[in-house]
Amino acid sequence: MILAADIMQVITIVVIFGVFVFLLIVFAVFARYFRLWIQSVTTGAGIGIFDLLRMTFRKVNPAVIVRSKIMAVQAGFDRDAGITTKAMEAHYLAGGNVPMVIRSIIAAHKAKTIDLSFKRATAIDLAGRNVLEAVQTSVYPKVIDCPAKGYSRPSLDAVAKNGIQLKVKARVTVRANLDQLIGGATEETIIARVGEGIVSAIGSADTHADVLENPDRISRAVLARRLDSQTAFEIVSIDIADIDVGDNIGARLQADQAEADTRVARARAEGRRAMAVAQEQENRSKIEENRAELVEAEAEVPKAMASAFESGRLGILDYYRLRNVQADTDMRRSIAGTGDSVTRQPTPTD
Repeated sequence: MILAADIMQVITIVVIFGVFVFLLIVFAVFARYFRLWIQSVTTGAGIGIFDLLRMTFRKVNPAVIVRSKIMAVQAGFDRDAGITTKAMEAHYLAGGNVPMVIRSIIAAHKAKTIDLSFKRATAIDLAGRNVLEAVQTSVYPKVIDCPAKGYSRPSLDAVAKNGIQLKVKARVTVRANLDQLIGGATEETIIARVGEGIVSAIGSADTHADVLENPDRISRAVLARRLDSQTAFEIVSIDIADIDVGDNIGARLQADQAEADTRVARARAEGRRAMAVAQEQENRSKIEENRAELVEAEAEVPKAMASAFESGRLGILDYYRLRNVQADTDMRRSIAGTGDSVTRQPTPTD
């Protein structure tokens, strides 16, 4: 009997200790989640104490989910809108920003012009885009400077057909396009496309005066090209903030071309002069060669005359007659001034 009494006493103590531990655990749970549970109950968020406990086991921050669900309920969204506790937990576990998604949906709902569902908002958030900023940009358009601040050049430089350079600064008003926010190009693409359109519009103008008189022709030309396609933005307007006249690029290019043509002409003339000098030297060498041949031929004349005298084919009278003809020819050349007299040929006795 004593042994049974001891066993019952031990069991009683164990039960009391277990109840005490259980009550301690319940108190700890209530102490931790009581405030969140009261907020959920009083606001109608529909998150129970066991839901909060399960969130802890799933490594979900209960405070984030409760406050996000309270924002959705207070904004008038119910379960039909897809904003459930499980959906928010799943987005949290996927690495999303649940409060930002809820705030973006509320902002879109208040604007009454943007259709943004919870599923679409979570997809945009997980894609790495700031969904709240996108909604705000859809309601209040954003102004982008072109070229952007910090760009290597302070203005967009373009040249009209008459060669005059124009320096332009533009401001592009854009609205976020939620349909293309996922996979759409960013602001850098908008700036690059608008800059290209401005340069093309100025380049197609006949004179720079046409652009200065009607700067809006640039805006119309750029808007007509639909530069916002496949981007995360929709271009609302393009305004020319400043336009200045730069250098006369056409005249500079013509001057450079004229200088280049002059250098080419000088090089060609120098080549022709060198060829002429070479031809002159060649002719002089031929003249000297011919003179040498003439002297050589003249040296053979006395030998031929001596041979003719010895053989009797040439007499003294014939010789003097030949000398008279030669002297007469030299005299006529001297009178006419056509050249020097022929050098006297040596006689057979020389």
